[in-house]
Amino acid sequence: MVQDLLNATTLASIYILFALGMSLVWGTIGILNFAHGSIFMFSAFVAYLVVQQIPLGMPAVVAIAMVSGALIAVAMQYLVFQPIMKKAKNPHAGELQLVIGGIGLSAIPISFAQRSTLSNPFGFSGGSFETQVYTIGGVIITNVMIIILIAGLGLGVGTALWIRNSKKGLALRALGVDPEVSAMMGIDRPKLALATMLYSGALAGLAGALLTYYFNSITSESGDTLLLKAFAVIILGGVGSIFGVILGSFILAFAEFGVLLYTDGSWVTAVSFGLLFLILIIRPQGILGKKEVRRT
Repeated sequence: MVQDLLNATTLASIYILFALGMSLVWGTIGILNFAHGSIFMFSAFVAYLVVQQIPLGMPAVVAIAMVSGALIAVAMQYLVFQPIMKKAKNPHAGELQLVIGGIGLSAIPISFAQRSTLSNPFGFSGGSFETQVYTIGGVIITNVMIIILIAGLGLGVGTALWIRNSKKGLALRALGVDPEVSAMMGIDRPKLALATMLYSGALAGLAGALLTYYFNSITSESGDTLLLKAFAVIILGGVGSIFGVILGSFILAFAEFGVLLYTDGSWVTAVSFGLLFLILIIRPQGILGKKEVRRT
């Protein structure tokens, strides 16, 4: 029982790392980034290519993945998303174009990784990192799991508190409420948008590297699977709520583990959509969302 709880908490921490950046971008600068999954995957893929040449340890591999994710996300913002918003006739049209642009962007790194790996799984087996297994009171935990738990829970809570209490966090929340008024108050939206995308991409890279270490390998399509689960997490918790992301990640992870334990496992993926439909019917704004959905 304790082992199952630990495994579910570890999975929830991965969901937090992945969905956190996506929720932050969507809830503050209004970009629903459908390319987030490909950033997650391609960041790990870049680290994999480096490890194939140089046997690096985990810190270096994670750093490469995070930097790669940050650079890819910033490039997407500067070269695609920002120009789309500038040329859009109105905010609604801009949001639709951003979604289409994100879907198109996501196909590029996925196709590249598929071609390079022949659609086979890839991992960091060429690196110097070794997984250590510890048994405490009959409960098995690895050093990878410990790192994932610390990173997921620490960054989740830390980001939520930063958004609530810091000046930059308040500026981002103001952008989510009313971009026009925020601009009149002197808030530099393009600069904050780039910084937000950079942080989001770095989180995606971190999640990609840690999940690869946790499962030993991922595939070119792994990001798409997590993207659907991230939507469920964000809607469950409430769009724009960072603490909602944490809560939604735990609900989804524990629900999936419950289904996996008591069934043959074929219904695990359906849990994401089942919870999503349920919350949309009962409480459309999400568990921690406001009655009137606001991107804050």
